[in-house]
Amino acid sequence: MLATSREITAEGRDGVLSGGLRPVYMPWYTDWFGTRYYKLLYRHRNEEDAKPWVDAILHRTALGRGHRVLDLACGRGRHAHWFNEAGLQVTGVDISEESIEEARRAVPGATFLVHDIRTPVPSSEFDLAVCLFTSIGYFDDSADDQRVLASAASALKAGGAFVLDLMNPHHVRNNLVPFEELHLDGVRFRIERSYVNGVVVKRIQVEENGAVLEFQERVRTISPAEVLNMLDAVGLEVEDQTDGPVPRRFDRETSERCVTWAKKPGP
Repeated sequence: MLATSREITAEGRDGVLSGGLRPVYMPWYTDWFGTRYYKLLYRHRNEEDAKPWVDAILHRTALGRGHRVLDLACGRGRHAHWFNEAGLQVTGVDISEESIEEARRAVPGATFLVHDIRTPVPSSEFDLAVCLFTSIGYFDDSADDQRVLASAASALKAGGAFVLDLMNPHHVRNNLVPFEELHLDGVRFRIERSYVNGVVVKRIQVEENGAVLEFQERVRTISPAEVLNMLDAVGLEVEDQTDGPVPRRFDRETSERCVTWAKKPGP
């Protein structure tokens, strides 16, 4: 997701703040992810949705009780929940304070930190690092995506595994739904999607009790071949690319996801 900045106003829309104050410019992800509207719109991305992903990862990596996992861009802890249930020592990091607060309540047995995933975590002893649900591609500078992968690599012990889940650009481009309207718990969402120069742009208008807010997501799609080059640049060895959550062979035409399985060289 390629991040952009927009004006955040008292009304939640582009324009001039009440009282003549200057608008505050923020990357879209810092403004959007912590809202209850994000949680409502993506409520199907819950613990039930996350379980098949965690099951597949643990089966393929043969990791379990006592192993250490780093959940990059962990959100509200839906994947961390199942890693914790399986007995792993879980550290989740996310830039959203609201998401981290909720994750701490939901998974008290795990450790959660407000942290920018472009910056390495202090430890380099993780057996597994995961970055799931297209959590790179948000940034103005694509070099920041490379920094995220370098951060993941630095967190792993020798022989540690890395799992990166991204959307399949070809499938997204060919199956993009340009407009939809959803009504969820009394809130109307009007969603417009476009695909411009490799970036998926989603404009989201939220209407509740007569008030209208506007948000935007911008996601830079990253091809499977680019992922291979990026991981090679940080010293990780790619073992496979599959669909997900069931790790079937990746197919450019039909796979919705591209899941890359990599390892840090070592014993």
